[in-house]
Amino acid sequence: MDNNATILVTGADGFIGSHLTEALVRQGYNVRAFVLYNSFNSWGWLDHCSPDVKGQFEIFSGDIRDPHGVKEAMKECTVVLHLAALIAIPYSYHSPDTYVDTNIKGTLNILQAAKELGVQKVVHTSTSEVYGTAKFVPITEEHPLQGQSPYSATKIAADQLAYSFYASFGLPVAIVRPFNTYGPRQSARAVIPTIIAQIKNGQRKIKLGALHPTRDFNYVADTVSGFLAVAASPKSVGEVLNCGSGKEISIGNLVALIAQLMGVDIEIETDDIRLRPNKSEVERLLCDNSKLAEFTGFKPEVSLREGLSRTIDWFSSPNNLKRYKAGIYNV
Repeated sequence: MDNNATILVTGADGFIGSHLTEALVRQGYNVRAFVLYNSFNSWGWLDHCSPDVKGQFEIFSGDIRDPHGVKEAMKECTVVLHLAALIAIPYSYHSPDTYVDTNIKGTLNILQAAKELGVQKVVHTSTSEVYGTAKFVPITEEHPLQGQSPYSATKIAADQLAYSFYASFGLPVAIVRPFNTYGPRQSARAVIPTIIAQIKNGQRKIKLGALHPTRDFNYVADTVSGFLAVAASPKSVGEVLNCGSGKEISIGNLVALIAQLMGVDIEIETDDIRLRPNKSEVERLLCDNSKLAEFTGFKPEVSLREGLSRTIDWFSSPNNLKRYKAGIYNV
């Protein structure tokens, strides 16, 4: 990517998007951060960005579901990193319509505007949830897609739309498929913040859902490195690229590791409301990231133990911890 390029990041107010925005600013790019319009004038996590990047990016407040605002945001942009999405699986069970509008229609708005404006590259964000329960491991990009939740179904549709614009119109699209990213700023609906926040708030009976599923956890700095590598690689156009650590751990063992790192003894209490319906639960995820490594030289650098330690340190700040409602189930 040309350092004079203007890069649009959608979902820049979110967990991964805010870290990605910071990384792009540090690398000298002109960054336009697309944040969800709201009457509080909140920029999400960008309100709490690192001091060295504060004020060094442009904010565009809009809604990914609105094609007119999306096209306006994309004017004069060379590259679009499209992360804006609804991602909470439990919320998709009772409000699937919003996932269709945001994840599918929102992606269509990006693609259509990119086609009309002649954007040089679109990097679309997928998710390992599109694979469903692993039929073989490690999971390659050729693994069958299984929509085991309304969320994953809409992401499958968005991925296919993105590919269709490459196949039909030659739009330079690359699809990044992150596995379970974690780290500072992650939503409390995710398991790692849920565990850490409960412990930090003095709870020793930790409420969780299923403990047996395995996940491939990738620290947010490594996921950001994957995005940057895909954006910079000409070979990534028209391709789907997994981004993960290549290692798996069960939720039960993850809890034990976090408790050990935090020096506490805990009990685990199964909370029925946190359990997915049986056929919707993804039992196993383990990433094969060899294609990304081959195309870009990507290699995850932060071990799970180190990443968890960094995340725990971040939660140790009272200013960060107070933003989490650890006593309730975050959908």
